Amino acid sequence: MNIFTFRDLLEHFPYRHVDKTSVNTIADINFQTEYIQVAGVLLNVEITGGKTARRLTAQLKDKTGFLELTWFQGINWVQKTLQEGQSYLVYGRVSFFQNRPQIVHPEMEVLTTEKQDGKNFLEPVYPTTEKLKARSLGGRQIAKLTQALIAQLREKDLPENLPPAIIKQLKLVNRFTAYSHIHFPPGIKEYEEAVKRLKFDELFLAQLRMSLVRSTRHRFSKGVIFDKVGELFNTFYKNHLPFELTNAQKRVVKEIRSDTARGRQMNRLLQGDVGSGKTIVALLSMLLALDNGYQACLMAPTEILARQHYETITELLDKLDIPVKLLTGSTKGAARKKLLHELMEGDLKILIGTHAVIEEAVQFRRLGIVIIDEQHRFGVAQRARLWQKAEVPPHVLVMTATPIPRTLAMTAYGDLDYSVIDELPPGRQPVTTVHRFESQRSRVMSFVKAEIDKGRQAYIIFPLIEESDKLDYENLMRGYETVKGYFPEPKYWISMVHGRQPGAQKETNMRRFIDGDTQVMVSTTVIEVGVNVPNATVMVIESAEKFGLSQLHQLRGRVGRGADKSYCVLLSGSKLGNEARERIRIMCSTTNGFEIAEKDLELRGPGDIEGTRQSGILNFKLADIVHDRSLLDIARSMALAVLEKDPDLVSAENLQLKEFLQEQKSPIIWSKIS
Repeated sequence: MNIFTFRDLLEHFPYRHVDKTSVNTIADINFQTEYIQVAGVLLNVEITGGKTARRLTAQLKDKTGFLELTWFQGINWVQKTLQEGQSYLVYGRVSFFQNRPQIVHPEMEVLTTEKQDGKNFLEPVYPTTEKLKARSLGGRQIAKLTQALIAQLREKDLPENLPPAIIKQLKLVNRFTAYSHIHFPPGIKEYEEAVKRLKFDELFLAQLRMSLVRSTRHRFSKGVIFDKVGELFNTFYKNHLPFELTNAQKRVVKEIRSDTARGRQMNRLLQGDVGSGKTIVALLSMLLALDNGYQACLMAPTEILARQHYETITELLDKLDIPVKLLTGSTKGAARKKLLHELMEGDLKILIGTHAVIEEAVQFRRLGIVIIDEQHRFGVAQRARLWQKAEVPPHVLVMTATPIPRTLAMTAYGDLDYSVIDELPPGRQPVTTVHRFESQRSRVMSFVKAEIDKGRQAYIIFPLIEESDKLDYENLMRGYETVKGYFPEPKYWISMVHGRQPGAQKETNMRRFIDGDTQVMVSTTVIEVGVNVPNATVMVIESAEKFGLSQLHQLRGRVGRGADKSYCVLLSGSKLGNEARERIRIMCSTTNGFEIAEKDLELRGPGDIEGTRQSGILNFKLADIVHDRSLLDIARSMALAVLEKDPDLVSAENLQLKEFLQEQKSPIIWSKIS
């Protein structure tokens, strides 16, 4: 259970407390009662049943009636410890056998006058495991160990780690009191104060650490300087922009221009919903590098996505004489050799590619900016290898179309600078999303046919739901046969794409759909990110109840990319759980990715959100970034205020805070030395 030291034991918090101050009567028990504490005299203690079904039973009698008590394990030992005729305080979970209430394996304490007067306190219940229980280390034994530990601690053993001004402003209890009262609170109010203090500690220290990383980078990291906005940027901006930039895009370009002019490395996360125009922002950033005599590189997670970026950027730069090339695993022989030579000489200004760009052989003459698309698909080490391709680390812009809720961005990505494109370009029509049941399949397919007859294309997506590839594959093939029944050849042609296909075949099938040779794409979620087919106006998602919210939103982003009205149909079975029904309701009610991401965070919690960096930042013991959002906001603003006034934490009031942080990141991991 990761308990190696006294501190680990101290931070092994109870998950609830039992209020033992209230003693009920046996007559209070009804079918709704879950746990109860009663007091009475113990009668009729006896072992019943044969060798296989032995059990110990007893009766507890108070002035209102009788309650049966039963034990199935440790019978001989329990029998020795119990005394008939003695008064006991009994606590446990109520169950009913033949309509009579009973408690199985109750907690028993001899009743003293002190207990009867109700002077008992909230008793902690600790997480434990079956294995530990078998070794007599259940929740009650852990409570005894913790109580013995706290009895030996003094205030100096848990010195303050927060500046006095913060403690005073937020009316927080001191650290020693917080640790004592979270385990053994005198009452509910004291417990809540202890929890608030320790949650604030977790959130504040996490925010402070990340803000320190960020402010140190801002102050000390060297970066190439883009000090002018030159001819290429201005010519493209004034004469070749295909549409007027949205205010959000203009704001982000401004942030990037200001970052790259300061002489420190930019490290910026750009998030924007599907279709919000991140590519144009990336291109303008590249032109900024070119105007200042540097090269630019864009890395995408798949060949199809890299090729798409290449085609888009080549088309946008059509009127400007700028060399752009594509490097992927399939760039071979003389073409590859020529590309590497041009890159090394500095003649090739913009390189777009897949993981191939981080290979040793790929060397730049003057790399100024690196743009990474769908950054959560790459490991940190992979990204870092790009930075090492220049003497002064190039500027880094990481882009994601997975909207990240603000609270999660503050917590998981707080060490990055952070830009958001939160509006769609003009002319984009929102996708209409509807929910249909399996029984309405024929009507749905007739609708898809009507769209195809207008010259449009459609996606039909199947979930990956089984633990086994084989079952998923069979499920997809059954679905494919059903779709073929509705769309017979040669009137209709279908592409099929799934994870078990060889790369080249997958590429060919996608290419046929992109080029319009097939009207229907049957696929698993492999098309979730990046396929851009403006002519596709319908998406049918099969078994929609089996997808997560953000995944449904990412999939829906594949349609609505052209000027035509687009539709997303969520097909589900008739039996829906509450959570699945809620997900489908949210999808039908909004197309705003940020709203959806917030809801997803509420429904699933931060640990499950795809693409978040599980670097320990989110592994709080007490705090929850969804439910403690207001406390997180306070912690963040206070951490920033502390660093603004005292960036190196050298003032007298921040000294204990600095010592605490240094002690926690000591090279010797003290927590593992018992």
